[in-house]
Amino acid sequence: MKLAYYIARRYLFAPKKHRAVNVISALSACGVALATVALVCTLSVFNGFQEMVAGFFTAFDPELKITARRGTVFHPADSCLQAIRRLPQVAVWSETLEENALVRYHDRQTTATVKGVDNAWRGLASVDSLLYGGGEFILRDSVVSYAIPGVELMSELGCGIAFVDPLELYAPRHGARINVANPYAGLRHGYLHSSGLIFIVNQQEYDAHYILTSLDFARKLFGRPDQVSAIELRLTPDADPVRTQRRIQELAGPDYLVQNRYEQQADVFRIMTSEKLIAYLFLTLILMMACFNVVGSLSMLMLEKRDDVRTLCNLGADTRLVQRIFRCEGGLIVVCGAVVGIGLGWLLCLAQQQFGFIRLGSAGEFVTDAFPVSVQGGDIAVVFVTVTLVGGLAVWQAVRYLGRRLL
Repeated sequence: MKLAYYIARRYLFAPKKHRAVNVISALSACGVALATVALVCTLSVFNGFQEMVAGFFTAFDPELKITARRGTVFHPADSCLQAIRRLPQVAVWSETLEENALVRYHDRQTTATVKGVDNAWRGLASVDSLLYGGGEFILRDSVVSYAIPGVELMSELGCGIAFVDPLELYAPRHGARINVANPYAGLRHGYLHSSGLIFIVNQQEYDAHYILTSLDFARKLFGRPDQVSAIELRLTPDADPVRTQRRIQELAGPDYLVQNRYEQQADVFRIMTSEKLIAYLFLTLILMMACFNVVGSLSMLMLEKRDDVRTLCNLGADTRLVQRIFRCEGGLIVVCGAVVGIGLGWLLCLAQQQFGFIRLGSAGEFVTDAFPVSVQGGDIAVVFVTVTLVGGLAVWQAVRYLGRRLL
């Protein structure tokens, strides 16, 4: 094997009788390198978008969330849930209730998700960074309840930040029949006054559809006097998230589902992972096409080295040694292209991180001005294995086929 590698290296870098062979060998290595650059950069862009989406996690995406597997609400006084509450790893325990309601302000109305939260909810995350306005974070006092709507919902209702008249909310009574003569008899209703605040999460799912209010008001509006739709948790800084989630799931049992932030947004990350896989497969097909150049360069080299092959055979070399020589040369071309491509791809991603020369649009048009990138070691390993495997199979098959006809 050492002899085959030594001769292959000499054949690859030594001057040829026809300079076209050197040029084609260099072009074939460049083709592999460009395909490798495309793989590294594309996968890194997908990683960047995934990390950017993960960076949008807010108080609306708690560190851990407990929900019922069946139904939408449950009783938080369940003994297994109270055992979770007493765990030393649980820093904040917040009970919430979410349901849809009709929201009306003057002559405008829309449906929205009313999220009732308790006083502990503010400690889940940096809630204050989401709030805008001149009011205080007060959701209820001894007289009335207050609302903190999303910025897009506020715009749709046309109420402004500090609206004078209260918002009217309507929700159906559970199990009640609709009376056509008096449809309001089958609805519960309530009023929410302005807190002087709105929230901006920069996610349409929340900004355009959510209203924050007190848990007591939500329970009264939806007729859920002692029930919640979720329990949201923040862990202590020294807690292991994975082990703690597993422990909480064991305590909660099969009736409850414990999700981390990524699992709460599973649909988004599943779509992004699928898109990343499809892009990887398409670029692998392009890599396969680039490997045809390697096959072409090997065939020309075999034609040029016919005399050398005869000399080696007269000296005792067998067919397997000759084939190993050309396979090693093809492998060197593929590996050189892979290494150069990975290096160039990494440098391009680093330049994009530092300078952002590939932009998404004009400044302020998107949540980020330039394409986000993140180079991960696992992707680099996958790219290197993919390039060497695809290139190696192409070289092995080409030498096997062409060796019988050209040598």
